[in-house]
Formats: sequence, structure tokens, C-alpha cells
Amino acid sequence: MNAWEDLVTSALLGTDRKPLAPGGGDGGAVALLDAAAVHTVRRRAGLRPGAAAAPLEVAPEDARPVLPAAARRRLGQLLAGRAAPAPAGGRRGAAPDLAELLPQWLAAANERGCRAPAAALPALLDAARARTDLRPQALAFAGPRGLWLARLNPEWKFALRGTGGGGGAGALPDPADAEGVRALWEEGLFAERVALLAAVRAEDPARGRELLASTWGAERAEDRLMFLDSLRAGLGPSDEEFLEAALSDRSRNVRATAAELLSALPASALAGRMAGRAASCVSLDRTRGAETIVVEAPHECDAGMRHDGVVPTPPTGRGERSWWLGQLVEAAPLGCWPARFGGRSPEEIVALPVADDWQAELHAAWCRAAVRQRDAAWSRALLGSPAAPQATGPGTSSLAERAQLLATLGAEERAGWVASFIAAHGLSEAFQLLGVCAVPWAEPLGRAVVDALDIARDAGSYPWSFSGVMGLAERCLAPDAAPQLAALTTVSAEPEDASPGAAGYWSEAFQRLVSTLELRAAMHAELSGAS
Repeated sequence: MNAWEDLVTSALLGTDRKPLAPGGGDGGAVALLDAAAVHTVRRRAGLRPGAAAAPLEVAPEDARPVLPAAARRRLGQLLAGRAAPAPAGGRRGAAPDLAELLPQWLAAANERGCRAPAAALPALLDAARARTDLRPQALAFAGPRGLWLARLNPEWKFALRGTGGGGGAGALPDPADAEGVRALWEEGLFAERVALLAAVRAEDPARGRELLASTWGAERAEDRLMFLDSLRAGLGPSDEEFLEAALSDRSRNVRATAAELLSALPASALAGRMAGRAASCVSLDRTRGAETIVVEAPHECDAGMRHDGVVPTPPTGRGERSWWLGQLVEAAPLGCWPARFGGRSPEEIVALPVADDWQAELHAAWCRAAVRQRDAAWSRALLGSPAAPQATGPGTSSLAERAQLLATLGAEERAGWVASFIAAHGLSEAFQLLGVCAVPWAEPLGRAVVDALDIARDAGSYPWSFSGVMGLAERCLAPDAAPQLAALTTVSAEPEDASPGAAGYWSEAFQRLVSTLELRAAMHAELSGAS
């Protein structure tokens, strides 16, 4: 046992029970500490130098243009979370929310192809670590230098997921690099493979499907499900053979997803089989005076239906026959119905009466089919007039269904429909519909929202019930709407039946909205100098 180990033993047991070795002094505690100090210096002086660490890899170049000085200062303010100055005489609550403006700033900077300032990269990665909603835009803005820096801090490892974050630039191989794609597909982590399949599929759908088919039989069921879902991007007739084979997969979820994808291909064999089954259940009866749709739901879920993705067991509270009927109708191509109903248009079909209380079930299935098949004509028919009361609409029973149908329409038509809905029904029912409209809101929609807010203010409505719409307006209104809103920032006289303090809240909320729109305009102006 060497001298250092003797000292450690004496320290653990006490110098009374284990005195210092000869030459270690009088054996007391002071002598122990003195001896420990001497040996510590001796041990440190005797250390041999270790091998030099490998130098850090040089950060990659980022050829994107630099940010203008004003935009750099704005980014620093947003990342630090410092509030913009409140309007003169306004309360703190009237100042813009910088946390909501950062995602918009990042999106605008990426649209202009600017690179992140090197000094801002740590704060940018910290912000992306704290907020998953920021990550796609933040990492795109951080670029290759952000990934290089992320490899040096374990807290930023999220940035390396799905990017092949070992060495080099940390990016997926180019889809044209057949050897690199094959190597990562066969050897990569699951997240890397999902990202790779999506990238290849976006570039060349057929090649992405062939890549998946090459290892399909060896994949786990849960992985097959995730990979199969990637085929939604670029889905086309050439995918039918692969998807038909997947209908016999041993996993029920894989079979169901394959059936859903095939039903989105109106010319597929599965869609044809479903059309035949649905047509046998839904027909036109001309013997009732007025022509009426009659429904005879399936009496059993046979083997062929189960093979084609029909789930035999209904959820709790649903009848079997209505459950099977809904699945058949939503999987049938919508193009089969005009011929079934005497050449009628979708609007005329939806307007037909349905016998025996089957209308809600039938129309709900058509809604799901229109969304799945992205059929704008049927979506318009099922949406009906935006002025129609929800309970008496032609084909929808909920705002959630209307929002899904609206998403199949073009941005301009969608905004016009929602603007008319707001004009007829106000804002209280429109929140879900506003969420599917393109940003920034088109002028008719933005004007309708502002007018409805003004009406709610003048009516003395409970102001906090509109906070969600106000938040959407801060993010989605076009900045040039600020002048229209400026007149609403004053505190108006409260009606007798108004909520206490409503006028002050509305004034503050409109001040905040105006300030946010002006700040968004300034952000875009600051970024416009990038070259």
C-alpha cells in the first residue's frame, strides 16, 4: 500500500484508530492534512501530459446572404423576449406578444433566403429546444452552422434527429445519390429512414415506393404503418399494385391505411369494388311522389369487405349496419353517384330527401369522401350557402366538418366563403373555420373579421370570449389592415347592458392588434433589404 492510500485509510478510520505511518508526523489531524497537501502537490507534479485532443472540425460555410442590420437587431429582441414598447399612454397589455412574432419572423427570413448571424445561433437553438413549434423554421434558418454547433452541446441534440447528425454537414443524402440513399435506408435509424423516404418520395414518387418495397417484408408492423403513411405524398395510380398487396398485410392498421389510400384513387380496383357495394345500398325511389334516396344498409360484413378495409366492429354507441354503410360510402369514388342518381350534379344529389332518418349518416360519409378524395365540387355542395343555419345546412352537421371541406377549396374561394359566414353568423362560430384559411387573410376575410369585432364591441359583448379570434387576427390579418383598426382603439361609451370594463378591454385589445400589425409590417420592411 503506498503513502497516498495510507493517508486515505487514516482519514476514513481516524488517526486514533489508524495513526500515520512512520515519518508522517505526530499522527494528529493537522499532520494528516499537512501530509495530504504535500502528497497532492507531488501527485499533480508527477502527472504525465495527456494526448492532445483532436481540433474541432471547421464550421461549414453558409453562402446565404447576411441579414440587414435592422433585422439582426429585431432578431435579438425577439430571441431575448423583450417586449416592444407599449403605445403612448397604453397599458403593458397593449404591447405585441413577441413570442408569437418570432415564428413569423423566422418564416419571412427563410422565404428571403437569409442566413442566421453566428452570434445568434446559441439563442436560436435554445429557443428551438424550448418550443417544438419553432424547430422546423429555426433549424432551416440556422443552416449548416447551426447543425455544426448543435453537435457540441448535448442539449441541442434534437437538431440532429433525422439529419444523419454524425459528421459532415449533417444532412440527408441527396435523393439523386443512389448509393447514399441505399446505405442510409438499410443502416439508418428509424427517424432518419422516415425522413429519407419522405425526401425521396417528394423528388420521385415511384423511386420512393420502390425503396420501401425493397425492405417491406423485413420491417416491423409499426414501422410499416409509418412508412406506408409516407405514400400520401405523391399518391398516384402507379402505387395501386403495392397498396393492393398491403391489403393482405398481417397488421390490421396497415391494412386499414392501405385501404384508405386506395379509396383516394378513384380509378383503383378497390374503389370500384366499394362503389359497387355502396350503390347496392343507396338508390333513388321514384314511387314516393317526390324522388327520394332510400338506404338499405349491409346486413353483414363479409370477408370481402373486411379484406378491403371495412372494420367489422363499430365503436361504442354505433349500430353495426350504419357503421358498415358509412365505411362503404366514404370509400366509394364520388364520381359514381351522378350516374346512380340520373345524371344529377352533386348539389342536386345533396338536396334530395333521404328516407328513414339515414340523411345524417349518408351525408357525413359523403363529407369524409370529399375530404379524402379532395373533391372541390362535392365539398361545395355539402358546404352549401354560408348564410344557411348550421342545423339546416345541406350536408354538414358540425363546424369541424365544414372546416375539413373548406380545406379542399382554393385559398381565395375559402376566404370568401368564411367571410360570408362571418357576415351572416358573427365570429362566435367561426374560430375553427378561420384556422383553415390561408395567411395572411385575403382582404374580404380580413375586413369581415374587423367589422364583426367592431359590431361585438359596439354591442357591449363579453370581450374575453373573443380573445381567441383576437389572437388569430394578430397572426393572420394583413398588416395593411392597421389603419382600418386605428379608429377602434379609443375607449367608447359602454352600453347599459355591457360587461363591466368591456370598453377598456376592447380599447386595449385593439391597441395591441394595431401595434402587432405595425410591428409585423416593420419586420418585413427590415428584412426586405436582404440581398
